[in-house]
Amino acid sequence: MNQTASAPTRIRVAIAGYGNLGKSAEQLVKRQADMDLVGIFSRRDNLDTDTRVLPAADAARYADEVDVLLLCLGSATDIPEQAAEFAVHFNTVDTYDNHALIPEHRAKMDAAACETAHLSLISTGWDPGLFSLNRVIGASLFPEPQQATFWGPGVSQGHSDAIRRIPGVIRGVQYTVPNEDAVAAAKTAGAEIPTGKQAHVRRCVVVADETDHDRIRETIVNMPDYFVGYETTVEFVSEEEFEREHTGMPHGGRVITSGDLSGSHSSVEFGLELGRNPDFTAAMLVASARAAARMHASGRVGAVTVFEVPPYLYSPQPLDQLVAGSL
Repeated sequence: MNQTASAPTRIRVAIAGYGNLGKSAEQLVKRQADMDLVGIFSRRDNLDTDTRVLPAADAARYADEVDVLLLCLGSATDIPEQAAEFAVHFNTVDTYDNHALIPEHRAKMDAAACETAHLSLISTGWDPGLFSLNRVIGASLFPEPQQATFWGPGVSQGHSDAIRRIPGVIRGVQYTVPNEDAVAAAKTAGAEIPTGKQAHVRRCVVVADETDHDRIRETIVNMPDYFVGYETTVEFVSEEEFEREHTGMPHGGRVITSGDLSGSHSSVEFGLELGRNPDFTAAMLVASARAAARMHASGRVGAVTVFEVPPYLYSPQPLDQLVAGSL
């Protein structure tokens, strides 16, 4: 059966939010042969774009024009506060990345989407997202898997967004840096692998008025789910230095799984090196929009995770073509 048999011929996509992720998603949607960009929902009406801008407060009025809404919103507050309301009116895809709260987010989105027979594909991107899939597959290969995930070196969008939400912060960015000794231990038989909080350093670079430095530093290092338990450094710089040295958005990371297989030690590694984090995250978001539209067209509703998506649904190629060329 062709994978697109029950899916829309062209997928009508809209975007909610127009920060770095929304801008990257806009450009990528325009390059998809099977998608049309309906518009961008925003609280602002002066966006620098040729795409139709629609008021976020009136989004429900446009529900019949949209097959999938990409929620390009921050994980710190925007998604928890707004995503479920969008899911009542639209099929949605998001990149919610607060790992500890994903079960809660899933339950909330499931209730909202089921209320009106919509589908919400949650926590896409690369971690959660691609790394989540590789953790499951890697661990499934070994009777007693030894596994570790390393992020960076690079900029974390979610953590940077959380910093920028702090009152008094003018500009802010957070770099995640892996501990290379921990990386080596992950591949070594019988080695004790440091936990995620021990295996990384979180480096925060902030622009703020000098009178706010102590308060902002304390707020960052004590922020639950983001910085508590990590070795966290907070560096205050001038706006000129920030503009000169801290406006790029590289990132990457690795998932390493190893273990014994009938007396031999093997390891499996999946890695990413990203030139610009929002671009790659948007790429997964856009591919997930295709999968979400197809799953909803086949009758699936409620919250869905990346674990539940058949891989071929992400691809613009027909299933028969994938079988012939990729297996």
